[in-house]
Amino acid sequence: MIGTYVIIFLVLVIIGSGLFTVKQQTIAIIERFGKFQSSKGPGLRLKIPFFDKISGRVSLRVQQLDVIVETKTKDDVFVHLKISVQFLVQQNHVYDAFYKLQSPHEQITAFIFDVVRAEVPKMILDDVFEKKEEIALAIQRDLKEAMLNYGYDIIKALVTDIDPDEKVKIAMNRINAAEREKVAAQHEGDAQRILIVERAKAEAESKRLQGKGIADQRREIARGLEESVDVLNRAGINSQEASALIVITQHYDTLQSIGSDTKSNLILLPNNPNAASQMLNDMVTSLVAANKINESSHESKKSSKGDNKE
Repeated sequence: MIGTYVIIFLVLVIIGSGLFTVKQQTIAIIERFGKFQSSKGPGLRLKIPFFDKISGRVSLRVQQLDVIVETKTKDDVFVHLKISVQFLVQQNHVYDAFYKLQSPHEQITAFIFDVVRAEVPKMILDDVFEKKEEIALAIQRDLKEAMLNYGYDIIKALVTDIDPDEKVKIAMNRINAAEREKVAAQHEGDAQRILIVERAKAEAESKRLQGKGIADQRREIARGLEESVDVLNRAGINSQEASALIVITQHYDTLQSIGSDTKSNLILLPNNPNAASQMLNDMVTSLVAANKINESSHESKKSSKGDNKE
């Protein structure tokens, strides 16, 4: 009985050693005496104990490899590019993926370096930033073509970061700041010019309206003076005396205005008690003299016209 149990136990151990499981999205590589025997997909699998061996497992999931490449641009600027490559093993080419490449990550990294250092030196630094999508497409195209022979499919290649030297970044920031200050100064100058033009237009309109107001004021003053002279003439006062009286009245009105406004900067000279009478006499004398000059001028013109007729 004991021998039977021992045999059953050994058989169960042997069978158990031949059973194994494979996870989802994984392929197990089975070798027999060092030679490829088969590949097993997900689930519970069986191999021949002591003869077959699980040599390795290949993941069918999408993998990502990040590579940082240092290279030089056309304008002699050293820059670091971070390249992210997404790839997977083709299910029908598991054998090639497992046996043809010793280290697939190193192989992909070498291709990335080769493509980046062939493309970036053709561009200046600004173009590297603007055309990073073209760099990514070139990497994906060349890498896909090369890795298909090894059972790998390149899903996507991305340029995730472009990092120039720190001094270059500082210089670029200074250039951008200077450019923005230039644009701001231009806009500020345009605004100042518009403000000056509008202010000049407003001032011209103000002067026009002020001149019109002064003209209307003088017209009304002249009309009032004319009416005042007519009233004084009807009262028996001649034109010279009426004009002098009006000027004297305006003189005293001005003095009253100065006295009522402490902030006035108008100065009227002379300003003594005899000034008014003296001003009146001088004005009447001036007006009489002016009338005599006008009368003599008219008489001389008439006499010259008579002589011409003779």
